[in-house]
Amino acid sequence: MEKYLEVFIDSFLGTIDWTWKSIIFNVPWYTNYFWGLIAISLFVWILEIALPWRKEQSIFRRDFWLDGFYMFFNFFIFAIIISGVYEILGLLFADINITAKSLAFFDISHWALWMQLLVFFIILDFVQWFTHVLLHKYPFFWKFHKVHHSVKEMGFAAHLRYHWMENIFYKPLKTFGVMIIGGFEPEQAYIIHFITIAIGHFNHANVKITWGPLKYVFNNPVMHLYHHASALPEGKKGVNYGISLSLWDYIFKTNYIPEDSGNVEIGFKGDDKFPSDFISQNTYGFKKNQD
Repeated sequence: MEKYLEVFIDSFLGTIDWTWKSIIFNVPWYTNYFWGLIAISLFVWILEIALPWRKEQSIFRRDFWLDGFYMFFNFFIFAIIISGVYEILGLLFADINITAKSLAFFDISHWALWMQLLVFFIILDFVQWFTHVLLHKYPFFWKFHKVHHSVKEMGFAAHLRYHWMENIFYKPLKTFGVMIIGGFEPEQAYIIHFITIAIGHFNHANVKITWGPLKYVFNNPVMHLYHHASALPEGKKGVNYGISLSLWDYIFKTNYIPEDSGNVEIGFKGDDKFPSDFISQNTYGFKKNQD
């Protein structure tokens, strides 16, 4: 028990230290997710201001500051809180001789770096797409995912407005995705992480970008707006589940873009009764009789 407590404390304090060093620019710039997130957010926000898709939407749209808080909470504060737990789980598996490499389906460590990064990106994106489908399909998961869909005006910061339990749901399957490719992240995986942050911000932004023919490969704001639409096709619990790639939706026939005016009511049935503050939204899913 003492060993696990020590691992928890070391990881917790280490994550705090790394976050602080990021804030004061004392880490390599290419791994500085704190200022990287801010830079990407400002860039996409400026695009929203300069080229708004829904021109009637305010620059400081509804829940702008709440979503801004969610960004930093989910990306940094919760990461600090949960970091020690993940380290303990890794240690527990190691103690019974189960490691990421021991479960690998194939090893990409000897491949060219660009191939490593491409495979890493594709596999992790598919895992997240699959997890996203589960969040809509099963009521227990949907209770928590409702936080993300409670957004009533779309903007870049809505990207990271989600219940902290989603980290719990996504992490095991993302870890499994890493196991598949040899149990490690490529050395330059930070490139992929920054790309996915940027794509996620664009997908939720008040800008009309479709990427031309690449819309069949990459997710975009037009496609993702319909993921948030309150009126879904009959019999569907969700559409356009793509995270970074739209590819999976076209392959599995979950794509849906009836038009591209941007005048779409978003949310879900009964969202007028959904809590509007951070604390209530994050306790909502744990209450009984919530569907």
